[in-house]
Amino acid sequence: MPYAPSPDAPRCAVVDLGSNSVRLVVFEGHGRNPMQIFNEKAVLRLGRGLESSGLLNEEGVAQALTVMNRYHAIARAMGAAPFEVLATAAVRDARNGPAFVEGLQARLPGIAIRILSGEEEADLSAEGLLCGIPAADGILADIGGGSLEVVRLLAGQRGQARTLPLGVIRLADRAGGDPLRARQLAEADLATVPWLGEGAGRDLYLVGGAWRALARIHIAQTNYPLNMIHHYMIGRDEARDLTGVIAAASRRVLERMPGVPRRRVEDLPLAALVLRRLLRASSARRVVFSASGLREGWYMRRIPATERARDPLLAAGHDLARHYGRDPTLPPALLAWTDPLFPGEGGEPRRLREAACWMSDIGSHEHPEYRAEQAFFRILRQPGIGLDHHARAFLALTLALRYEAEPDAPFLSVARLLLSPEAIQRATVLGCALRLAYTLSAGTPDLLAGTRLRVNHTLTLRLAEGSGVFAGESVTRRLDRLAQALSLQATTELAA
Repeated sequence: MPYAPSPDAPRCAVVDLGSNSVRLVVFEGHGRNPMQIFNEKAVLRLGRGLESSGLLNEEGVAQALTVMNRYHAIARAMGAAPFEVLATAAVRDARNGPAFVEGLQARLPGIAIRILSGEEEADLSAEGLLCGIPAADGILADIGGGSLEVVRLLAGQRGQARTLPLGVIRLADRAGGDPLRARQLAEADLATVPWLGEGAGRDLYLVGGAWRALARIHIAQTNYPLNMIHHYMIGRDEARDLTGVIAAASRRVLERMPGVPRRRVEDLPLAALVLRRLLRASSARRVVFSASGLREGWYMRRIPATERARDPLLAAGHDLARHYGRDPTLPPALLAWTDPLFPGEGGEPRRLREAACWMSDIGSHEHPEYRAEQAFFRILRQPGIGLDHHARAFLALTLALRYEAEPDAPFLSVARLLLSPEAIQRATVLGCALRLAYTLSAGTPDLLAGTRLRVNHTLTLRLAEGSGVFAGESVTRRLDRLAQALSLQATTELAA
């Protein structure tokens, strides 16, 4: 019997049938942040030889039938519905693409198989990127095996889009293995997109497996402390240096590089070459790698508009509070209670503080000796796309200190490497404040309401008489620690 998902956690599945690989992703739930519960890829290289023959690769076609049968069986067994197949550049460009889809349809009756146009592919990629980076501003570039989609993004809104024949397999076929010819082709194709220059001084957002492989190499080379590609950022000069090295490297050299995925060795020089040309055409200030693209765009179209409109970071906080917290009404009270410690705060700092308040009880069910460490790594390494690396580090450090981690605990070093001294100071103050709040309130808004902080020349904790709170040893100790973080003296007073 297939698994029957809970109505609160429905499942859906999508297959991205590309020119280079085919991938099945099963999503669970209908929340703002896509939750993958299964992800499997097979390299078929359907687009190999398409440039010269006009046909899909024969060997890849034969393998595709076997793989698609497996993916269909997986989706059915996991109770994922709908199950949809999205075919991209190779299938839409090949003369035998429609016949291939007909064959698949005969083997998989009732399954939706769509051949995406270039514009549809660009739309889904943009929606997927904006799912994780809602305010993205610059140029999106999604590289596959058969095509490169470029999209102008204006403060979170999709602008013009183009599809170019610059996928790694297509470009290799067009250039006949000649790097100089490949560079000329890339320059000529990109020159047909005049609005790429509008990316000057903005970000270049990269989607696609070949570019994620470049990010892995850079992470390994620089010993970056967080092994996550999504939201990984490098400056323009670093990106140029990286692409120059990769584009000129022999296969043997590439195979010996740390972080190089073996299946991507063949694609890396061309991916680097195209990125180098894109950097020149766009004059982007930095590169931002994204793990979300077409498949996440497909998911986002399946959830309600009200859910899509939510802030992904705060949505992640709400989800964590619902799963691990003891009282979901407490976080808004914590946000108001900590307001006096951060006068004039707004924008991103306040957003992070609000998220920390929502996440602040995630260790409530952990063993007390390991709450700080468990909370730290749950935030730092949690799946999902709503947190960039700075947010992960800030929130992880805040929550570890909320659970009274020793400030010099070795596991905190990752966050400290990713944060500025100012951000570390803010995390320290907020972590100490949350610890004090939970000590006073036992994690309940009713008891917290009997207390208030005031900051002037001193840090004053006001306690309402008869409210069930008092300045015992643990409260005094944690109040002093918060005052020390603020470089103030602490006092308490009773209010009638």
